[in-house]
Amino acid sequence: MKKCHLLAIDQGTTSTRAILFDDKARPLASHAIALRQIYPANGWVEHDAAQIWRAVQQCAQMVLKTVPRGSVAALGITNQRETSLIWDASTGKPLHNAIVWQDRRGADRCSELKAQGWEDKIAARTGLLLDPYFSATKLEWLLRHIRGAKARAAKGEVLFGTIDTWLIWKLSGGKIHATDVTNASRTMLFNLKSRDWDADLLKLFGVPRAMLPEVKDSVADFGAAKIAGHSIPILGVAGDQQAASFGQACFSPGDVKATFGTGLFALVNTGKAIVRSRNRLLTTALAGHDYAVEGSIFIAGAVVQWLRDAMGIIPTAAAVEALAKSAGTYDGLYFVPAFTGLGAPYWDPQARGAIFGLTRDMGKAEVAAAALDAVCYQMRDLMEAMAKDKAGASARVGAAGIKTRIRMRELKVDGGMVANDFFCQRLADLTGLTVARPRVTETTVLGAALLAAKGAGLFRSEKEIAARWALDRRFHPRMKKAQRDDLYRGWSAAVARVRSG
Repeated sequence: MKKCHLLAIDQGTTSTRAILFDDKARPLASHAIALRQIYPANGWVEHDAAQIWRAVQQCAQMVLKTVPRGSVAALGITNQRETSLIWDASTGKPLHNAIVWQDRRGADRCSELKAQGWEDKIAARTGLLLDPYFSATKLEWLLRHIRGAKARAAKGEVLFGTIDTWLIWKLSGGKIHATDVTNASRTMLFNLKSRDWDADLLKLFGVPRAMLPEVKDSVADFGAAKIAGHSIPILGVAGDQQAASFGQACFSPGDVKATFGTGLFALVNTGKAIVRSRNRLLTTALAGHDYAVEGSIFIAGAVVQWLRDAMGIIPTAAAVEALAKSAGTYDGLYFVPAFTGLGAPYWDPQARGAIFGLTRDMGKAEVAAAALDAVCYQMRDLMEAMAKDKAGASARVGAAGIKTRIRMRELKVDGGMVANDFFCQRLADLTGLTVARPRVTETTVLGAALLAAKGAGLFRSEKEIAARWALDRRFHPRMKKAQRDDLYRGWSAAVARVRSG
């Protein structure tokens, strides 16, 4: 039978989704299941790994019902990245809930290590800043708080993984314990230069090497998945933001994409150069052998979820567009959604959210509009930091750097928020960039499918893959620069007021 289908699994922060594609990477069937969020303490966020596994099985089974057995050429996996768990190698049972990337329980440990002078050393090896966002302090916490886990891990009896590793292990029936380079590069345990686990950092965080997965390229053989009578080779794996970059065809140095999901993540391709940011951005691995500078914001679509779930201001996430459009004048109203601290370029885990500038004539519509604007302002924060890196890059890395490679004229966007036209126009107005929205806005799962397709030999070149990208609409800035800059100064002042230091 001709293998003419691709299966992609997108295990995200708030849901699990499976999409079946044809061999031209066109979606045919989709199924999604919401993921329960667990909040054991202030600033702590967890997921039930067993629930994630059940959801992956159910979603995959639903879409595979539509095709005959033997017709699926490959499976691609993309996932929430820094979320971490450990499990029993014999039984496959998780020893604790997965600790989610948003979780801040490692903040005090990071402060302790910063005081000891570790931040620069860690950044030099991993490209990451010392922050509880990454996996290292999560894994350290698990090994310290689960009795006997560290001793058993040293014997290989307890395994560690980010969500991709967990799913590969489960899908392969416990035969494959592996991750890809993009996910490994987010653990704060992986040396970007050697492309291997860093022995000194493993010692620092008390992590036995025996519990760590093998690191492979994003396009590689990750074993065979057994699902609903299908045996499907797993040939593509990447963390969600790198998968989105692949799906957006950001293959050339200087290409920039921003994903507006639960959080906001902007990546600029820097080619083969490992560029170290001087403005508190991250250096991370892309699928393949390229690298990127990344800005990570913890709260983007999550602020819309907060308006819906915590405040009851909107009945559904989609309803925020109409409500925000109805807002009256709200200049001077700023919503800083630092619910779990601030990410790039501030990296302040102790910051907390606030709303400034409320007046008696403002209501739900103005608060909703300010919440959307907050995401736009955070995008400008990232672009300002990237621009500063651009201006100073030549002295550090010469022609190999990003001085002439960051083209901040057009921003490719994706993720659930960009279906909102009001938001996309505000994004263009408040950043001064032309915003390019593709026809397929779920480029994370598309990227996973394309990686798998490449592994299966269905697409042989990046040129072929780039041809799959198609524009839906461009949003051009309408706001005058003076007004935009004045509003941004107000945002910067509001952020300063919630900072902890």
